[in-house]
Parts: sequence; structure tokens; C-alpha cells
Amino acid sequence: MEQNVCGSSSGASTPKTKRRVKNPRYSNSSPRKRRNQNVYGSSSGASTPKTKRRVKNPRNSDSSPRKRRNQSPRKSDSTPRKRRNLNSSFSDSPRCDSKITTIPNYGSEDDSDKEEEEVTPPFVVPRVARMFMDEEDVEVEETCDNVTLEWLPQSPQPSNCVSTAASPTPILPSPIEPSNKFQFEWRAISMPQIEPHLRREPFSQISGPTVSFTKPYEAFISIWDNEIMEVIVRETNIYALQVTTAMLENGNLYPHSRITHWRDTNVNELYVYFAMVLAMGMVIKNRIDEYWNSSRDIFSTPGFSTEMSYDRFVLLSKCLHFNNNKNLNSAMLTGSQAKLFKIKPIIDHLNCKFSKLYNLSQNVALDESLTMWKGWLDINQFIPNKAATVGIKTYEVCESQTGYLWRFEVHAGQDTLALQEDDPVSGGVPALVLRLLNGLEHKGHTIWMDNYYNSPSLARELKVRGFDCVGTLRTNRKFVPSEFQKITKNDMIVGQVLGCTSGDVDIMVWRDRNRVALISTYHGLVTTRCGDTFKPTVVQDYNANMGGVDRKDQLLAMYPIERRKTTVWYKKFFRRLLNVSVLNSYILLKDKSLAHRNFRKALITELLAVHKKPKPTIISTKSQVHCPAPYPFVKSGKSDRLRRKCAVCPKRSNTYCKVCNVAMCIYTCYETYHTLH
Repeated sequence: MEQNVCGSSSGASTPKTKRRVKNPRYSNSSPRKRRNQNVYGSSSGASTPKTKRRVKNPRNSDSSPRKRRNQSPRKSDSTPRKRRNLNSSFSDSPRCDSKITTIPNYGSEDDSDKEEEEVTPPFVVPRVARMFMDEEDVEVEETCDNVTLEWLPQSPQPSNCVSTAASPTPILPSPIEPSNKFQFEWRAISMPQIEPHLRREPFSQISGPTVSFTKPYEAFISIWDNEIMEVIVRETNIYALQVTTAMLENGNLYPHSRITHWRDTNVNELYVYFAMVLAMGMVIKNRIDEYWNSSRDIFSTPGFSTEMSYDRFVLLSKCLHFNNNKNLNSAMLTGSQAKLFKIKPIIDHLNCKFSKLYNLSQNVALDESLTMWKGWLDINQFIPNKAATVGIKTYEVCESQTGYLWRFEVHAGQDTLALQEDDPVSGGVPALVLRLLNGLEHKGHTIWMDNYYNSPSLARELKVRGFDCVGTLRTNRKFVPSEFQKITKNDMIVGQVLGCTSGDVDIMVWRDRNRVALISTYHGLVTTRCGDTFKPTVVQDYNANMGGVDRKDQLLAMYPIERRKTTVWYKKFFRRLLNVSVLNSYILLKDKSLAHRNFRKALITELLAVHKKPKPTIISTKSQVHCPAPYPFVKSGKSDRLRRKCAVCPKRSNTYCKVCNVAMCIYTCYETYHTLH
């Protein structure tokens, strides 16, 4: 989601905040004057003028005859908006038979026209935990290029604000005590501040591929290894038998049906099928049958018919399967598990391979991606700022620099769990974040997220687990100071920055074109010069590191192998995962001299060369001796022989050449024919 937004009256840039709905009460056209603000700290020396007292709206007053609507308070700060609600009608309890009857066939089954030793980094205690130890903080010599750290003058503190003296190690509640972990004591950010790189968690991971590869084919089969290919082959053959049996029982099996020519597939043929699917992402055509165009014109692509026949390709596409429907135990699955049952083996396998083959660098982006699906689907989601707009949503953890997909989770409706009232991170969104980041603890990664995920409680929980957390913030989250919840863009001047800290978690509100709230565990109020004005450094870093998932989607958009029309959603989603695995293979190869397109061409060529069925040897006819012979008798005991038209003259002859198998007159035309041919 990288966005370059340098273009306000202050010359600053605004990070992209998702799904913000403007409130007409606080628009520029509103006649209401600015309100007096009581905030923790400002980087701008300007003071806010006093305004008149606000008159209560009689509609909302207690004396109004109209009653207010009942509003249920949120149980946690992670409760998302209705448009992006993770909750679904499915629960985690065993489903009754009436609700599970349609799950085994969820999604139509009808289809239309794949060494270095691992280095284990030393365990690093998080900085927030080291604050309670006697040892001194370890400084990390790490600076940002082309960034000038400047400290703006501190504005006068409000009278009711508790300020503390500047201290390099502010006193925080111990993370070991669960009852005190989420007690936020907000105060003004002291000046001078501690530089961000001194507050950041030390990064101890050796990033990059865990295994070295020399060819695109080696990187691909490290993901799509023989084990998962055997699973797909077995399930595909089983499903083909099930389809044939069902058609026979229903009376839909005819002699001319394509399924009557089915023969069991194997691993080599499946690799060739993958290569052809990948080739269709590079050679774009509107219809599948156009790839098998046999006419000798500019539109012909004879390579496809050479590798596999059209009927065989269509049969494999129809019968491609990943999980046996008979293995579905409806009593043991929740709603989301039942919906993803048919694609679950592929999801689990790829998540395991992606995380095992690559170590992420320090900056990691967590965001959503969307696979376009315009048909009816219960798990469909609508995200207007994505290219696909509507489709199957996945939550993804990607490396900010390369876009490598490290782990993903498909949104299929949240299985509601019992919320713990005393645990602010027990909600659906914080639990999702912690699941996606499982295995990265205490390595110093910085997680970049948007306001859908961020909250003060989640930021502190990640800090305790050895992460840094940066991103935009919704000010209606739990534990956000009430002063920041009331601030609007009309209460601030352009370029003004307000901020407060609770020791390890900082909250900033910046006015550019709109009011932007941000949260960080190490930035503070450090600013960067942008032309003649200043902007918070957290804004520049957010725009540079948040676009990992969007970078991946942009690289895949050039090779849309999942665009093929189909009525089976999980087969289209499988093609999306196959496309992503090719991009990850390209990053695993780590060959900067090879372009992405050339990598795909080399991969397709190597797959066909290794797994293509060898052609049968043809005995040359030139080595055989041509000799004439008579045709057999028409009937036994009769003197009449079969007669055929001569290949040279118009007469009918009863002799032919054994090698050429062509009728010819033995005395007048035999020599003439072999001389010409």
C-alpha cells in the first residue's frame, strides 16, 4: 500500500489510512468554530484560540422526547467496523446436520472451458523487558539514510497534564505481570527525545533464503515437492472416478462424453500441466481453445498442442482436486474450516514451505490481499481500494522490500471464541495478528500495519514479544487518550503534530490535508525536513515500508494465470497460490541478473524438459528395402485381387509397394513413383 503523498500546503505527505469516512460535522464547511484542546504535547508553537461555548443539540439532550438508540459498548479495542467485520454466522462448536449438509459441496464442482545450514540466531530479550533488568540497554548502530533528525521546540504543557523529566529509560509497568501490562500512563513526550534507533528492538535475524539454489526449477520444486504432488495426483484420480460414477448413476454418461477417455494422471504429467498454466499467464488469450489453434496464421501457438492435447488439458482442469470429499467430518469442523476444506492441504503446505525456506528481513508488512471472484460466494469480501475490489480476502505477512509472502490466512468468517474481558488482546483482530507472526518472536522485526489492526494494547503485546509496531491508528480504540479522540482537523493547523507516550508506545496526531493518527513503539516526535516544512519521520517510514503486500500484487498482475473463467472458486484460488509460489521461487533464487519474466520462461522450459513424456522412436523408412507385392485375393479360391487406383497413372492396379503402402503399376509406374518421391 505504498503511497507517495507529498502535496499539502506544508509540503508534507500523508500516509494512506484505509476506509476513513469523513464526518460532515467536522468538515471545512461547518460553521462551528474550533474547540479548545487539552492535549499532551505539540511540536508546533502555535496556540489554539479560545472558542465560544457549544450549545447542546436538543435532539440529543436528555429532555428530548426522542430516546437515544441503545448502543452496546465494544468488548475490546479490536472490534472492526461492520463493513470489514470478521465475524460470521459460524461458530467453533460442532455443527448440526442441518447446517453442514451443503458444506461438502461448498463451491460448484463443475468447471468450464515446485545446501546451506540454518543459522539459529541467539535469543534476544525484548527491550521492554530489559527495562526491568539491571543491565544497560544495548545500543544498535543503525541509522536511516537521507534522514535528518531534528527536534522541534516543545509547546507549553496543559495544566492538567502530568509531565515527567526526560529519561532514557522511562518507568513502565512490568510485562511479567498480566494485571499491569495494559495500564497506560500517558504523558507528554520529553525533550530532548531518545533517537529512534536507540529505542528500536535489535534485529538478530540472518535474512534471506535458508537454502541456496542455482536454477529456477530447483527453487520451484523446493515448494512444490514430490510429496504434495503425490497428494494432488491421488486426489485427482479419486475425484475423476467419483465424477464418472456419479454420471453413470444419473444417466449422464454418454459414449461421446470426454470423461470416458480419462486415464489416471501422474506426477510428471501434473508438472507439465503446471508449466502450461504458467505459460498461459505469459501468452494471453481470451479463450482456452485458442491456445490449440491449428491454423497456420499469426494467431497460432503450436507449442501447446505439442506438449498436451486440448481434451487432456480440459480433463485435468475439471478433475483437479486436493482433498477427498468423503473425508469431511462435519461434526468435527467449524464453519470456516468446512468452507476451506477442499483447499486446506494446499494452504497448509504452502504456509509451511514459505516460512521454512526464507528468513524475513527487519521490516515486515501485514495487510490484506484480494483474489477477484465476482460470483456468489459466502466468504466474498469487498475492499474498494484494492484492484480486485471484490473477491477472496487473505491476510498476509510479506517482506516490505521484496514482497516475499511468508505466511497467509484466508478469511472465511471468524469462528467466535469466548472473549476474556480481562485480556485486551483476546479479540479477533489481535488474535489474527499474533497467529500470523507466530515464529518471529524476539528477533527484532518491525511490523507495519494500518489502522484496521493497530491499537495500544496490541502494540504493547508485540513489544513484549520482541517486535516493534508502527502504523496508522483509529482514535476510537481502547486505551487511546480521550483528548486525542476528540481532536479533528479543524482543531489543528497544517503541519502541527501532537503526541504522547506511555514509555514504550507513542501516539501521534498530525495535521496535513486531514488529521492522521499514528502509533509507534520507537519513533516519538522525531521529524524530517521536507522542503521548507517538517513532517514526522514515522510518516516517511510508513510510506516506505507498508507496501510489501501491494508490491507482491503488482508483480503478479503482469502474469494473471488465475484469470481463466471457472465456476469453482477454490480452483481459481489455487491458481493464485501457484502464481505466488513462482514469485517466491524467484526471490529464493536470489539472482539479480535474471529478470522476473525471464525467470518464468526458464522455469516453464525446464519443467517441460524434465517431466515431458519422451516421444516414441520412429524407424526411418529410408533404411527399408522397397519392393512390390500384390494385393490379397478378394475371396479365397477366387482369382480376383483387390484393386486400387495407381498413385501415378489413372489406372487401377492390383500391386503396391510394401514400404510406401501405395498402389502403383509394377511395370510402368513403380520406378517413376520412387524417383519422384
